[in-house]
Amino acid sequence: MDLPTLGALLGDEGAALLDEACLGYGREDTLALSARLRRRHPPALVAAALTQARLRARATDKLHPADAVRMLFTDEGLQQATRQPVAEHRATRLAAALGPGSRVLDLGCGIGADLVALARTGLDVTGVERDPLTAAVARHNVAALRLAGHARVLEGDLTEADRSHADGVYCDPARRSAGRRRFDPRGWSPPWPFVEELLAGPGTAVVKVAPGIPHDLVPPGAEAEWVSERGDLVEATLWSASQATARRRATLLPGGATLTSADDPGPPEGVGVSDVLYEPDDAVVRAGLVTAVAGLVGGWLPDPRIAYVTAPPHVRTPFARAFAVLEHLPCNVGRLRAWVRAHDVGVLTVKKRGVGVEPEALRRALRPRGTAEATLVVTRVGGRATVLAVDPLS
Repeated sequence: MDLPTLGALLGDEGAALLDEACLGYGREDTLALSARLRRRHPPALVAAALTQARLRARATDKLHPADAVRMLFTDEGLQQATRQPVAEHRATRLAAALGPGSRVLDLGCGIGADLVALARTGLDVTGVERDPLTAAVARHNVAALRLAGHARVLEGDLTEADRSHADGVYCDPARRSAGRRRFDPRGWSPPWPFVEELLAGPGTAVVKVAPGIPHDLVPPGAEAEWVSERGDLVEATLWSASQATARRRATLLPGGATLTSADDPGPPEGVGVSDVLYEPDDAVVRAGLVTAVAGLVGGWLPDPRIAYVTAPPHVRTPFARAFAVLEHLPCNVGRLRAWVRAHDVGVLTVKKRGVGVEPEALRRALRPRGTAEATLVVTRVGGRATVLAVDPLS
């Protein structure tokens, strides 16, 4: 889609076509739907409408469906858009820090997912987007969601935006190029030195980064917050010193439970595996707070290099899944296969950490054919490969 096609799509004919394309998408064969629409509309406009129908269907995995059906997207913009619960969490925290009506710059606003979340908190938001088409899509989304009184979109180079009148700055560096992820922050746009400058400035700055960001890249004084949604590690956010309350934080959505480096008592003492095995949430693991979970449940790490915790009692915590340890088994395919057969296992889950095992390959090798369910954890305990038969605890 280009700007002229977007303009046509927003006209009367295009809007009616888009409604029809979205209504038929997923219900009719795509080729048949395209052919039917092309009999009454220009091919380029039909292609654009069907692309938007496809992107809207995908967007419901990230955004509230009521919003997705009113918005427009670019393919790359949707890929980089923040999941709505995560955007709302971040916007709420920023709004609480700055206060209602505060002025925020959204640098690199993309199609406007974070812009929308920020505006809905009552902040006054100005988005800056370099790409003309993406900026036009973001403007449409602001208008379509009736947020024009709280948000606007400017087209331009975000590194040259005037930040002098802003109470806070939010930045989402582009981490994709030609549809491919860029994992090295030095290849992001804007480049990493600009991000460091934002975070080192005197005001409030918030930067969305990939969850794999190395700890040693987090600038001094900043807080790194890793966020998971329903157990899925989504992203990390860097908060400048004015908003940092800890060096590292793990936040779990939708409940909002949070754990910080200030809660971490350090490595606990303990040997072997006790009655309960805890699997910390991936946000906790990436934040380096596994020992904080051990402190919460009164346990220890079976191996200091692996992100499992064990403890004698079962202590409920939102930061880890708990499993009752049933048996310690040898790390031997033949003997494990015999155990699976003896326990009539047909539904087998294999989990692993710290060992060179591919869970699905091992599951196939163990040939579960029975009727019972079982879970095996392949890991290391005190440096030695170990298999644990476990049962999930509620």
